[in-house]
Amino acid sequence: MSSDMFGGLGGLLKGLSGLMPQDDPNVKLMNAQSQVDDLRIQEAEAYAEIGKLVFQQNPDAFPAQANRLRLIQTNLAQMQADLDNQTKAKQAAEEAAKQAEAAATCPSCGAKNPEGVKFCQDCGAKLGGAAACPSCGQANPPGTRFCGGCGTKLAD
Repeated sequence: MSSDMFGGLGGLLKGLSGLMPQDDPNVKLMNAQSQVDDLRIQEAEAYAEIGKLVFQQNPDAFPAQANRLRLIQTNLAQMQADLDNQTKAKQAAEEAAKQAEAAATCPSCGAKNPEGVKFCQDCGAKLGGAAACPSCGQANPPGTRFCGGCGTKLAD
C-alpha cells in the first residue's frame, strides 16, 4: 500500500502541481511525496513478480502461502461468478424496463401511457408489445407495418 500523505488525492494533486509555482515548498513536498509513492508501487510490483516466479518454480516451499493463495483464488472465482450473475440480472432488468416502456408507448403518436392501459390515452390506438410475424415468427416493434425478418405485411 502506498502511504499517500494527501489521503488518496496524490494523483489529483500531482496533476494539479504542474499548474502551481514549482519553487513553492509545498509543491516541492507534494512532488517528492508523489515520486516516493510511485517508487513504492513499482517496488511492490517487482516483489510480487519475483514472488510469483519463485512460487511457480517451487510451490511446495511455501505451504501456508500456497494454501492462502488457493483460498484467495477460490474466493475470487466465487466473487467473479457473483459479479457476472449480478451483471446479467441488471441487464435483464434494464431490458425488461425497456420492453415495458416500449409496450406503454403508443406506436401511432408516441405518447407515454400508464402501465396496464390497452389503448393510448392520447389518440386511442391499441397498445401492445412486439408483434410476432405470422410467417417467420420474428418479433417486430409495435407499429411496424412489415416484418423486419421476411417482409411480410403485418396486421394493423
